[in-house]
Amino acid sequence: MATAAHDAGAVAIAQSTPDQPSARPTKDRIVAIDFVRGAALFGILLMNITSFGLPHAYSNPVNAGGAEGLNLLSWMIIQIGFEGTQRGLFSILFGAGIILFTSRLEAKGRKDVADIYTRRNLWLAGFGLVNGFIFLWSGDILFYYGLIALIVFPFRTLAAKWLFLIAAGVLAFGAAWNYFDTAALHEKHAAYEFVEMEGSTSTSEQVEMAEAWESEVDSFEYTAEEQQEYVEARTASYASAFEQVSEQTRKAQSWAFYRYIFFDVYSMMLIGLAMFKLGVFTLQRPARFYFALVVVGYGIGLTVNTLETRWIIDNGFSLLAFSQAEVTYDLGRLATTAGHLGLLLLIARSGAFALLQHALACVGRMAFTNYLTHSVVCAIFFVGLGYYGQLERHQLYSIVFAICAAQLVISPLWLSRFKMGPLEWLWRALTYGEMPKLRRDKVAVA
Repeated sequence: MATAAHDAGAVAIAQSTPDQPSARPTKDRIVAIDFVRGAALFGILLMNITSFGLPHAYSNPVNAGGAEGLNLLSWMIIQIGFEGTQRGLFSILFGAGIILFTSRLEAKGRKDVADIYTRRNLWLAGFGLVNGFIFLWSGDILFYYGLIALIVFPFRTLAAKWLFLIAAGVLAFGAAWNYFDTAALHEKHAAYEFVEMEGSTSTSEQVEMAEAWESEVDSFEYTAEEQQEYVEARTASYASAFEQVSEQTRKAQSWAFYRYIFFDVYSMMLIGLAMFKLGVFTLQRPARFYFALVVVGYGIGLTVNTLETRWIIDNGFSLLAFSQAEVTYDLGRLATTAGHLGLLLLIARSGAFALLQHALACVGRMAFTNYLTHSVVCAIFFVGLGYYGQLERHQLYSIVFAICAAQLVISPLWLSRFKMGPLEWLWRALTYGEMPKLRRDKVAVA
């Protein structure tokens, strides 16, 4: 996933205080952000792989991929530990990247910061359209980031406390909408049960609500025949896959954007702005702060997520159970995201696993290229080679491992010779209207 942080290496960082790691240079703090971004990029693939490889199975494991044994365990681990958190991490990092990017331009005395920023993010949204339609990935998030970033821009100068308050309000609004949607679904379900039991005494309104419930279930649960037809359409040809995916992308980038994605991403970007202002990403907070993120974040988040997951399983993966779990979804995922962030920044702060940190930081610096590579590789493997719908859920994670391993090797090698990833270079060229230097200068040997 692309962020704006990768081309801000010369930005000045706030001064350290006595209880902060004052010896850490600015460059290292930026590398810490790259490291977290690289880890989150792999987390994004961990989440997306189910939709890349299986039909209608992202939330409901009953539809495809298996819901027993290792497959059920895989779904539970993802649902409890990762669902929504990697998107949360990336949105928070993108918010931090907004300050990094604009501060870099302002430090140079540029008067066209808003123009450059707008052009940059409109191009990002354009790449999202390519990813969604041409690369056959209806789960693209670049389109959303590019547009929402335009709305976040005026808020970048607010104090951290106001950013947190606005973010909390947006999250609360989204959670309230989830609650009312769940209540409405309950009414439809109740009407359906009444019509099934009473039949002729049902009112026209009850019959209409019962039909609405059946329609909701039909879009959530799929028969084996429906799934087979869906898989055949996805793998028959590129044209067939394009027709199927483009309809999904159109829906995802219209109503679903406004209903679900906006509140999620917008609030997290604001949190990223606030956390950067507080020195969280630059490792300027004391160690106890990051430990608190881990303990409190995981303590609340994993508890909520476990209860939600248990509720869904105990109720047979029903539509109603999933909807009920949505009410506390934001609480669980926000807290777990904080736990992940605290853990990753503690690792960055400690200097542990230096080689892995370096490799992940390189992955993070090339996040835009690596993210779009995920779409291309998965389109070739699952659509082109016909593996879509053929693997069990737990088998999909071997594909994730292979892609991540390859990018951990390729990204450092590429950046040892070039200043940025190839798509980062293209994005920058389109943003500034000039060709940036790509190849690194050779170091003379005495």
